[in-house]
Amino acid sequence: MNLISIKNCRIDDSKSTIIKNFSWQMNAGEAWLAIGPNGGGKADFLKALCGQLKINPNADGIYSNLFADSVDIVSLEKAAALIQEERANDESEFIEGGVDHGRSARVFLSEALLGKKLKRDSKTGVYQLPAQAARLESDPHVKLCGIEKILDRGLKYMSTGEIRRTLLCRALLSGKKLLILSDPFAGLDAQSRKILLNFFDSVAKRQLSKAPQADGGNFSLESESAFPRIILGMERYHEIPDAINKVLEFSNDEISFCGERSDYEKILADRTTAAQKDRDSNLAAFKSQLNSANQNSAVLQNAATLSNLEGDSSSGGASGSGQNPALIEMRAVNVGWGDNKVLVNLNWTLRKNEHWLIRGPNGSGKTTFLELITGDNMQVFSNDIKIFGARRGSGETIWDIKKKLGIVSYRLHVEYRMVGATLLAVIVSGFKDSIGLYEQATDMEIAAAKKWLELGGFSGRESESFNNLSYGEQRAILILRAVVKAPQILILDEPCHGLDESFRQKILDLIELIAQSGTTTILHVTHDPTEALAAERHILEFRPGESPMYKIIEL
Repeated sequence: MNLISIKNCRIDDSKSTIIKNFSWQMNAGEAWLAIGPNGGGKADFLKALCGQLKINPNADGIYSNLFADSVDIVSLEKAAALIQEERANDESEFIEGGVDHGRSARVFLSEALLGKKLKRDSKTGVYQLPAQAARLESDPHVKLCGIEKILDRGLKYMSTGEIRRTLLCRALLSGKKLLILSDPFAGLDAQSRKILLNFFDSVAKRQLSKAPQADGGNFSLESESAFPRIILGMERYHEIPDAINKVLEFSNDEISFCGERSDYEKILADRTTAAQKDRDSNLAAFKSQLNSANQNSAVLQNAATLSNLEGDSSSGGASGSGQNPALIEMRAVNVGWGDNKVLVNLNWTLRKNEHWLIRGPNGSGKTTFLELITGDNMQVFSNDIKIFGARRGSGETIWDIKKKLGIVSYRLHVEYRMVGATLLAVIVSGFKDSIGLYEQATDMEIAAAKKWLELGGFSGRESESFNNLSYGEQRAILILRAVVKAPQILILDEPCHGLDESFRQKILDLIELIAQSGTTTILHVTHDPTEALAAERHILEFRPGESPMYKIIEL
């Protein structure tokens, strides 16, 4: 039985046609993976399935969808849009106490149960909760997603992994019949990925063995009403559930593969073999491009001492503490809100060319730790924290600090989605340490920015809008923005979120080469052990609930 049938159709937004002509159908007994490179059309296809873009038949086309409007999507883009919405609706200046915590997970999920927005007191900011809100801790969907302990936390204060799990839970509670999970494992720790993988397999395997029924035009899923059918979208062919038996690949805004999983895996194996053969020559060309881009930036930054990136890789190692002053020092640092203790008695020092991998489960304090450094957490002023030799609050401005930092984070990504900017303006803003560009760029800045865009594979696209890119392409642009000024410290919070295999490898190569340069010290947060770099010989591992709540590992 056909669940979705698309024959000779196109995908349109409000202004133009994005994908001109394609055909595809989803039948009972099939579990689909949609995959493809950043900007290749996969994200647009998934958006169209859930109604964010329009699927329109061409002259001889046909489009039918038994799921109709009963479709929801959980994606990095939707998570970023949700946080963007929460920040845009912040009314701290009108709320008693001066802090608007916004919607909590409990409020957010209650709205899904009721199918409408909840009212709140305009003075206190307190929401009027329905009776079922008090029982959410025992709900099986809440337990499945592992969010019982964060139900009363504001959405805008959640980590990337926490907001993704909350979105998944809301989608399950909504009763939608088709759920699209786009890159669902990004930002999740190992335990959360395992839970989600098991969930997908259990639901998909049940779907493979049962066919839906249409009775008088009404769609039903027999005894499967507790869980929706699922389409999985991935940037990389990595951690693919066993139940997947069909693959749809988009490249260059058209379908490049549609068929059996086993056939697709054979094609991938051939591609991998070919890529490995070209690896050395591609890396050499990339180094040459990076040197050229860095030379342009060096002129702007007056950095005559920038070393050649093909220089001695030993410069990436640690130096003796007596000869290598600290860039950052934290002494007995404690951070928390009410009874929630995030960081407890943290003692840690960063020295030049000591590249650190930061790891730990979702909600363990990794992002809070980085925000103490970037100045995005005000509790930095109540702790003993020195950055570049000066204690925070001793007179330096946040701009004094940020001009020495390059930052890629979920917070920055959300903030940039709220600013209309071209790709060229985003890169140039890296020289200015601003969110957006508010002054005329010089000819030298423009020339340097174009070099970095070329390095990232965006040559000739400098006038495109940042907001029109796929999430993964946006991430790549923000990484280029962070490194453009050869910062003393490069802070990378899950930099490979949403990146396809090609972009991911290029970014990891870029970070490794920067670490070898002797100019920039790396702080790198990731949940994916395959993204740890050879230069990262120091590990700060957060262990919530233990004493001490962190461990330092030297490799």
